[in-house]
Amino acid sequence: MSKIFPFSVGKPKTRFNDSLTDKLWMLALLLAAVLIFGLNLGGPALRDWDEGIAGQVSREIWRGNLNWLYPTIDSMPYFNKPPLVHWLIGLCFANFGVSELTARLVPAMLTAASVPMLYAIGRELYPQRSIAIFSALVYLTLLPVVRHGRLAMLDGAVLCFLLASMWCLLRSRRDLRYALGAGIGFGLICLTKGVMLGLLLGAIGLVFLVWDTPRLLTSGYLWGGLAIGTFPVAGWYFAQWLHYGQDFINANLLNQSFRRIWEPVSNHNGPPWYYLLEILESAWPWQLFYLQGLYFSWENRNFPGPKLVLVWTGVYLLAISVMNTKLPWYVLPIYPAFALAVGSYFAEVWEQMSLPPEPIKDEAEERFDAISFLPHPAILAILAVVAVVGCAYFSGLIPIGGQIVSHQQDLQLMMMFVALTMTLAAVLLHNKDRQFLLVLIWGTYVSLLVFVASDNWVWELAEDYPVKPIAQIVRTGTPTGQQVFTSHRLPRPSLNFYSERQVIVADAPTLKQKWQSLPQPYFLLEKPVLKHLDLPNAEVVKTADDWVLVTRK
Repeated sequence: MSKIFPFSVGKPKTRFNDSLTDKLWMLALLLAAVLIFGLNLGGPALRDWDEGIAGQVSREIWRGNLNWLYPTIDSMPYFNKPPLVHWLIGLCFANFGVSELTARLVPAMLTAASVPMLYAIGRELYPQRSIAIFSALVYLTLLPVVRHGRLAMLDGAVLCFLLASMWCLLRSRRDLRYALGAGIGFGLICLTKGVMLGLLLGAIGLVFLVWDTPRLLTSGYLWGGLAIGTFPVAGWYFAQWLHYGQDFINANLLNQSFRRIWEPVSNHNGPPWYYLLEILESAWPWQLFYLQGLYFSWENRNFPGPKLVLVWTGVYLLAISVMNTKLPWYVLPIYPAFALAVGSYFAEVWEQMSLPPEPIKDEAEERFDAISFLPHPAILAILAVVAVVGCAYFSGLIPIGGQIVSHQQDLQLMMMFVALTMTLAAVLLHNKDRQFLLVLIWGTYVSLLVFVASDNWVWELAEDYPVKPIAQIVRTGTPTGQQVFTSHRLPRPSLNFYSERQVIVADAPTLKQKWQSLPQPYFLLEKPVLKHLDLPNAEVVKTADDWVLVTRK
């Protein structure tokens, strides 16, 4: 049974027959993205590990002389990642001061810029504008993208550079000069998270070109762009090698990059299906439509859009699944392809639901029956019930797992919006009304706005003691540059950032040895630990919550 690409049905359309409409859509998407990625950026403290490290490296770049070329952390060489985003954050610190807002502003705005870029990619790949619109809206309302894109991390910038590079690559099929931009985007990715990720994401574009447009592989613009993008990357790596020698090669290229393929770093491991579970757990409610989108792309795999979705998903998901190191944010570059798959499926559902109940079918041109693959309305109803229970839980009315939380009005309001959204969407879906898609998108966007307006969007902060009060007593109670030893079980880079001191974790025997050997030791201890150590001549300098800063008289 033959099939045709469904979006070619009907009145013929050109891709950019209305550039003004495209510009207006991109502007609207950018404004919506700036709102959701910029709201309350400066509310919660920086979290451990990534944000604290990024903030500290960026601040030392701003304050140092050659730190922009040779980044440091605690005045020691920082080999983990290239410094492009740290440069931009340091520039923000220099102009607007050091704060949570300025630490997160650059990554958040770069991620916001990636939303209209995905729309532009959709317009390059598909003849119908509705696919680009639905794809961009799904991408805009993905919780993992919103949350990690707002953090002072490198992954939001990677999404921006990846989508810019991919758009240039697609555009170069009609104008070879755009291939220069694809190569430059590749270089920006390498200067953000390293050569290994750049090669992996570059492989997606290469495989797509081999399948779809192999003539571009002989283009001088493409290879010239790669040369331009690679030149500063090679220059920075060469400068590090000249300055640090083999230590840099071992730390950056081996330990922090290629070693993660066969060995888990810091016990961050998981099964091969780890990232499939991550998508299932985090991408609500759009993962309910993800398999349908992939199947729909497979059915139309002879066309450019579905080709890119399948290549992007297959190459990247396979690569990160076989790696032994597993971290939740490694899956973020899959979400643009995720959104394109779901968005193309939504556009087909939207069109088919507008047709008469029983349209006359031509057996030679039978279309993909998108409506029959929709989830049952009962699933959305169940999500509404779960949201109602969550609303009651955050109001402090019912216990879950034997615990009753204090009243949290912001989370309660968010759950109310989720419950209302899922209820209305379930009713509309039951009535075969295509407006259920708009309700889902708008309700999810509003729910996420309420979520990021609260400080709970960085929920990891609740897993440990509040860092800012403790950092305050360390900063004001110790001399500048003083090392501080702590009894805490884990190091906290955010504590180092806020205290502007190096706080080192040590066990009880090490603490006792340091107390005797150092001329003027400073310890940050929990009160029971201070009592247990029974340090001679101990003097309490400052206290905060259950923590005390002590030194020897």
